[in-house]
Amino acid sequence: MGKFSLKIAVIAGEESGDLLGADLISSLSSQEACNIRLIGVGGRHLEGLGLKSVFNSSEISLIGLGAVLKRLPILLMHIRSLSRFIARENPHCLIIIDNPDFAHRVAKRVRILAPSIPIIQYVAPTVWAWRPDRARAMCKFVDHVLAVFPFEEEIMKNLGGPPTTYVGHRLSSYAPLLKIQSKRKNSTTKKDFSFTMVILPGSRRSEVRHLMPIFEKVIKILRQRVPHLRIILPTLPHLVDDIHSFVQNWEDKIDVVVGENAKWCAFSESDVALAALGTVSLELALAKIPMVLCYKLDLFSKLFIFPKLMLWSAALPNIILDKPIVPEYLNEFLRPGMLARQIEQLLYNSSLRQLQLSSFDIVKEKMEVEIPPGIRASQVIMDLFRKKRNTKDYPRSDTSS
Repeated sequence: MGKFSLKIAVIAGEESGDLLGADLISSLSSQEACNIRLIGVGGRHLEGLGLKSVFNSSEISLIGLGAVLKRLPILLMHIRSLSRFIARENPHCLIIIDNPDFAHRVAKRVRILAPSIPIIQYVAPTVWAWRPDRARAMCKFVDHVLAVFPFEEEIMKNLGGPPTTYVGHRLSSYAPLLKIQSKRKNSTTKKDFSFTMVILPGSRRSEVRHLMPIFEKVIKILRQRVPHLRIILPTLPHLVDDIHSFVQNWEDKIDVVVGENAKWCAFSESDVALAALGTVSLELALAKIPMVLCYKLDLFSKLFIFPKLMLWSAALPNIILDKPIVPEYLNEFLRPGMLARQIEQLLYNSSLRQLQLSSFDIVKEKMEVEIPPGIRASQVIMDLFRKKRNTKDYPRSDTSS
């Protein structure tokens, strides 16, 4: 019997979601020995697996209510056109990964236009952070949720959400991170007082625009307080021009590096990090880099969304451990002097530094799973396929002999 073929629709707007999707599709292809044709929206990692994105994924990678309102007509057009396109293509399943406000609207329309298409949510929406009613509402258009954090499966069940399986996070078994962990475990104690700091202003242009002026002031203060400080800024190809437009006029020069491999090299050399809140905080924790996190909301989000948040922390290491381990600063509390002194403390104060490092070991333990996340997720998806296969209107696989 020859290989069978699957047509899979995906929606991934963020860099982290694009990576998760690529990991899942690669695992699905290798585990099931099948040919996969991708349709939908994604970034460079999914495009590397053959996806021809219907439109640039950055068009839905928006942060803050203000940014969404500015582009609302275009977003509504994309929702209508993408849902019609997916329904017409009739894929074996639709996998939505991030940007839930956009992806859920597409999924709802697909469910109406082509109700037989299984819809899988990879990465549970943060119903534990705000708008918990979304969990129950998802039951109408999501068949299964693949959760990447250990606490999400129970939360989705308690909130009456769709069937949910904890599959783990790709970072828990990601080779570059495992290599960094091994290097740090076998490294000797630093004897000199030269340090390296990695700064990570985010993967969206709006984040970069909000945080880079603050980072510049932090660096200026640190240069005076921490001699021999090297600073590395890893960035993504689509943000290189934006980053250079900021740093070219900085009094303090930094090393800007581009690409995934360059980022992991920077991580392996770094003693401390100043970063935007997000998935990168988990990357830093697993790489055992003490950090200070920050974020700046736009005016609309600060007025209408921030007051409704149920979270006591937005830092993933803190949420996973249920303890305030990593300092985080938002909005008006983004004071360069405070951020600089926090960084300085993590370099020189061994007890504060050790608290984060020992806590990161526990994060690593909590995130470990027996089966690699991509493989486990592909197993759940194939189980769903098999249950649906005999359904009258289910899309049929093409087979080749």
